[in-house]
Amino acid sequence: MKKYFMGIDVGTTESKGVLTDEMCRVIASAATEHDLENPKPNYFEHDAEKVWWGDFCKLSHLLLKESGVSSEDIAGIGVSALSADVVPVDENCVPLRKAILYGIDARAKKEIEEITAYYGEKRLKELLNGRELCSSDCMPKILWIKNNEPDIYKKTYKFLTASSYLTAKLTGKYVIDRYLAVSSFAPCYGKNLTVDKELTEELYCSWDQLAEGRETQDVVGTVTAEAAAETGLSEGTPVVAGTDDSGAEAISTGVLSPGDTMVQLGSTCYIICCSDRMIPDERIWTEDYLVPGTYCLDGGTNTAGSLTKWVRDIYYPDYVEEERNGGENAYSRMSESVNYIEAGSDGVIVLPYFAGERTPINDDQAKGVVMGLLLNHTRDHICNAVLESVGYSINQHIKIFEEHGVKIRNLYCAGGGTKNAKWLQIIADITGKPVKVAKETMGASYGDAMIAAIGTGHIENFNKLSDYIQISKIYEPDRERFQIYQKYQKLYEKLYVATKEIMHELP
Repeated sequence: MKKYFMGIDVGTTESKGVLTDEMCRVIASAATEHDLENPKPNYFEHDAEKVWWGDFCKLSHLLLKESGVSSEDIAGIGVSALSADVVPVDENCVPLRKAILYGIDARAKKEIEEITAYYGEKRLKELLNGRELCSSDCMPKILWIKNNEPDIYKKTYKFLTASSYLTAKLTGKYVIDRYLAVSSFAPCYGKNLTVDKELTEELYCSWDQLAEGRETQDVVGTVTAEAAAETGLSEGTPVVAGTDDSGAEAISTGVLSPGDTMVQLGSTCYIICCSDRMIPDERIWTEDYLVPGTYCLDGGTNTAGSLTKWVRDIYYPDYVEEERNGGENAYSRMSESVNYIEAGSDGVIVLPYFAGERTPINDDQAKGVVMGLLLNHTRDHICNAVLESVGYSINQHIKIFEEHGVKIRNLYCAGGGTKNAKWLQIIADITGKPVKVAKETMGASYGDAMIAAIGTGHIENFNKLSDYIQISKIYEPDRERFQIYQKYQKLYEKLYVATKEIMHELP
């Protein structure tokens, strides 16, 4: 009898799910959209019960229905979700407030300052592997709840991130995987994955209010009777610890060995480079990777797909209206419209800091900039410059990796942005490296199913996944455009330095 594996990933504005067989072939897939709440500037939230768990239940039923597979034949379940989120829950795993999202939520600026002052900059950097505390960390978000919502804080049984919440809903077990524990919840978890009680209780919360640290592929429990009734799954189905969406997507694309690098083009852009050693650098994040015995260099650009959506809605309302009336997809038309725009967008440069920025500038007060406009420029120039801006940010990270002697062996692109061939070619031209796209493009949910197969013993280890991952397309860099982009890369980096003070004076 065949065995199947379910993977479900909850993202910023969309959730996806897949069902794979023992050969990692996708036999069913499904997706569902949800809202992103932005109640105040720099505040971004999800309703964990409605969005995270609601999407999981919906996708589980859809996958079973579409595939015709019996729930009893599912051998393992993997989950992933947004990374550095915080949702406080009671003893029944009922959320006590809306979930505070990852790095795009920058409400905890005062708490970051408070924590930095408490430890001192030098000691805090030592605890964070050489980087500064930022909006992508969970502990300032917990401290924000403590400072601003004391009633909720007092009622909290556990402070969970999104994947931990989903695993808890499925199994009743409160766990977090290594990849998230030692990065997003730093400095509270040690290398042995136990919570540093003294360090945690000094400032944040009781040590037992945090989840138990486990390896990503560990089977941590089985589907409960209550969860089975809501999801359509069989009671007793094994569930692995799960992880964040970017880590799972990196696995799905082939980031398995040092030098493998993934660019995840979703609502935001996330970069993961597998390394054979820990490399402290305050401009990026460095931590344990999902593959045992390896590390990763990470970075994140707060806007990617969300910025192209902004461009679509502001500059191309006619395309949106025509799509609404049965016409061609607006994004496809936009991609076609910018094909004639040359490298450098005729002098237009964009800084993509429309929601602050994570790495490498680590500035939650950064603002978006459109520079160089002249009367001959069109909306297509701005659109193309937006695509280039994300490419410049990606290249900024790659240059930092290479400064430390990391050789980029493979550069993979994943996520919804892979549908835009012009964007992928721009990234290849800016970085000067071939950009590879995997055949299976379901991303993190596909990685979740693979991790479930490893955890349940159906695939031996992570390295064996290379036998199943296939590349469908390679975008080769154009050397002439690469030379042009080297000039614009320098201007892009100088532009932030030149406008930083003004950005910080703006509301």
